[in-house]
Amino acid sequence: MHLSMHNWMRQEPIDVTLERLASCGYQSIEISGEPTRFDTKEVKGHLDRLGLRCWGSVTLMTVGRDLVHEDPYVRLGSVQYLKDCVRMINELGGEIFCVVPSTVGKVSPMASPEEEWQWAVDGLKEVVAVAEPLGVRLGIEPLNRFETYFINRHDQALRLASDVGGNCGIVLDAFHINIEEADPLAAIRAAGDHLVDFHVADNNRFPPGQGNWDWPALIDTLKEVGYDGALTAEFVMPIDRSPVATAHDVEEEGAEMTIGMDKFIRDHGSGALSDAYYTKMVRECAEFLTPLIERAPVTQGA
Repeated sequence: MHLSMHNWMRQEPIDVTLERLASCGYQSIEISGEPTRFDTKEVKGHLDRLGLRCWGSVTLMTVGRDLVHEDPYVRLGSVQYLKDCVRMINELGGEIFCVVPSTVGKVSPMASPEEEWQWAVDGLKEVVAVAEPLGVRLGIEPLNRFETYFINRHDQALRLASDVGGNCGIVLDAFHINIEEADPLAAIRAAGDHLVDFHVADNNRFPPGQGNWDWPALIDTLKEVGYDGALTAEFVMPIDRSPVATAHDVEEEGAEMTIGMDKFIRDHGSGALSDAYYTKMVRECAEFLTPLIERAPVTQGA
């Protein structure tokens, strides 16, 4: 296993993000699924210069991106968006693509379960057909019920991956499985070699080690099932707008981001964090996880 991180949580030039990751001990990035935003040659140059690699990408399912939308043109555009992301990943030398099938924040269905399921299967089959020849493996990520009604648990994701076929697998996230799974570690075991990627944040979505997750047990379980991909940091720090806020809770002035990404980040309970605070959390995440990755698993009864 190795340390990776998303970059959607902080909107800034990609070279700034990569410099931070390299200085804090990360080995790769799971880059935001925004193919029109990044010049892949430029990004690849930064990665090579810093000794980093692209692990893959993750969909940013903002409004208008939805594989289970009632409007066929929205579905058509969403499939094309996913294909464009796959090509970006390939140009960056990435291996995996984490897919959330529906718009984040959409919590009401638009059609029958059978219709929506078939729409998702049909769309993802098209994407897998493009991804497999390029060496990119798709993984379907369940989110918690407050972010989507469509795919909340590992068994649902496994069934969708099976119906899609090919080498489609699933992605699990420590924050989401802590909410939705009766036994989160059993969910990891059930995923087995279908596990494509694993996202890390604590039960409160703070960086690992700042909540009540049993991280040694979690990482030992990943080792147990033979997972050898990335632990991709996806913590989301809140902005405290109450009178008890401390200096690091205050939103950074003058932060630049698109209207869509500003809404996406705020919908995730965050905002524009200061560079110093964000960098501190990125570093602490790496310092906490690295020894757990490197240590030998603790066997039962030891």
